Amino acid sequence: MTTPANDPTDTTDRPASNRGPDVLEWAIRELESVGIPWAVSDAQIILAHPLGLRRDDIRAGAADGVELSEEQLATVLDFVERRKRREPIQFLTGKAFFRQLELAVGPGAYIPRRETEFVAQLAIDALRASGVERPIAIDVGSGVGAIALSMATEVPASTVYAVEIVPETYEWLRRNCEAFAPDNTHPFLGDMADAFPELDGRVDVVAGNPPWIPDGDDSPTPEVALWVGEHHIHGGGSDGMDTMRALSKRALELLKPGGAFVTEHGISQAARVRALLESDGWLDVRSHVDPTGIERATTARRP
Repeated sequence: MTTPANDPTDTTDRPASNRGPDVLEWAIRELESVGIPWAVSDAQIILAHPLGLRRDDIRAGAADGVELSEEQLATVLDFVERRKRREPIQFLTGKAFFRQLELAVGPGAYIPRRETEFVAQLAIDALRASGVERPIAIDVGSGVGAIALSMATEVPASTVYAVEIVPETYEWLRRNCEAFAPDNTHPFLGDMADAFPELDGRVDVVAGNPPWIPDGDDSPTPEVALWVGEHHIHGGGSDGMDTMRALSKRALELLKPGGAFVTEHGISQAARVRALLESDGWLDVRSHVDPTGIERATTARRP
């Protein structure tokens, strides 16, 4: 994957001073000038990082009396220029927050979205309800490991396998598994179609967030198109459901009778996902509404 050029010296403007409020005001103005969404929150994160603070600290005025060093200011100037080129804010700081985790991310990684925390909760609930002392779970299309590591850390008696097909993304998955749950996670680079054949019929929960945008549709944001890669979002076919079709069949093979399937999907795909799972023979197929009122995920049980 080719990444955009990164020239931290390409700065045509500077803050009025090194004072925190001036730097923050300048950063917001620079980001707004190129139409960056969430310019205020991004600027707060950018200022917080070299100061060793959190965004909430900046919002609370923790930088109001701070004079940035030249080194700290140089980091802010660099981050602002990179963000103006639509490099994801998480790539600048090197971390993405997900539930209780601070995941390492960077170019090639699929950044976990806050909405997926709801899906992770469904998977955790299914693990806890399995009635097994040491349940087994698989996260399919794991990305950097958000769902897998949520299960592994919040249900520590579980053993979690995570499969990711994109090599650049797999490196972030492997790194996060080693950092957060080295004893009960097993990352795997490969295709879900032939991953973990030794687990067929033994798994308690299969979870995933497969790509779901139809082939030919544009990326939702420049950040994805330029920095993340189309392979993370296009689900195949004119309806974006090809990956989901393959996942449904593979999950049936992996799960033990009565095992749970949890999947995220597009906000307009719930009815199609239910129809697919029912036609494949799943039981108790049900879509779930997230806190924003959107049918974000669907669950089912293997016969």
